[in-house]
Amino acid sequence: MHAFVKQLRLWPVGYKGYIWQIILLLVVLNGLVFAARLPIQFNVFFQQINQQFGPSRLAVARSWQTMLVQSQNKPEQQKILIVNDFFARNLRYRTDIQLWQQKDYWATPLETLGKGLGDCEDYAIAKYISLRALGVDDNKLRLIYVKAQIGGPRSNRTQAHMVLGYFVTPNAQPLILDSLITKVLPAAKRTDLSPVFSFNSQGLWANNSTKSVANPTARLSRWRRILEQTQREGVMW
Repeated sequence: MHAFVKQLRLWPVGYKGYIWQIILLLVVLNGLVFAARLPIQFNVFFQQINQQFGPSRLAVARSWQTMLVQSQNKPEQQKILIVNDFFARNLRYRTDIQLWQQKDYWATPLETLGKGLGDCEDYAIAKYISLRALGVDDNKLRLIYVKAQIGGPRSNRTQAHMVLGYFVTPNAQPLILDSLITKVLPAAKRTDLSPVFSFNSQGLWANNSTKSVANPTARLSRWRRILEQTQREGVMW
């Protein structure tokens, strides 16, 4: 590319403008090709987020698209870190009561990016759907309900919390993507978390069981709404 630019300097002035236009067009088309590989109808997604939340949040949605496009050919565990970092930088914590005036509301990525705010479930869901869009297999990802220890290592106080687990293999120790901390750590190093149950779009597991005990969409109405609404918002993973 550098050699081509050096040669371009020797061309007549009239040709240079056309050549640069062609280069820019190729760059744009290359970006569109990469975006087309993602199972997301970004035109639908952008239109809805602009209508519901305005142009300032549309810019964040475009940043999400850029992150996904630039990450799709990276190694899987690097995708995990990039997605986790993106939402750590672009979201702030708010309770459902403060944000939605409901005790327990699960938001889609469009709603979460539109608000720029969310609670632990919203962080975990947005990361899960982003990684599924990037081609990470469903059997490697689980949304995990846990009891989180609060008040320090000597405290007996816990609160309900949700994280995302990434399993390199089905029986491997998961890496934990959490809204409480920015680091992605193995589950063994998260002694402050005690698993209760986990699920993805295929199954629901109690505690650390290896066999699914239920259909997640039948048991979890909020999860069923997420799966259905994300498709209406253009996310077809």
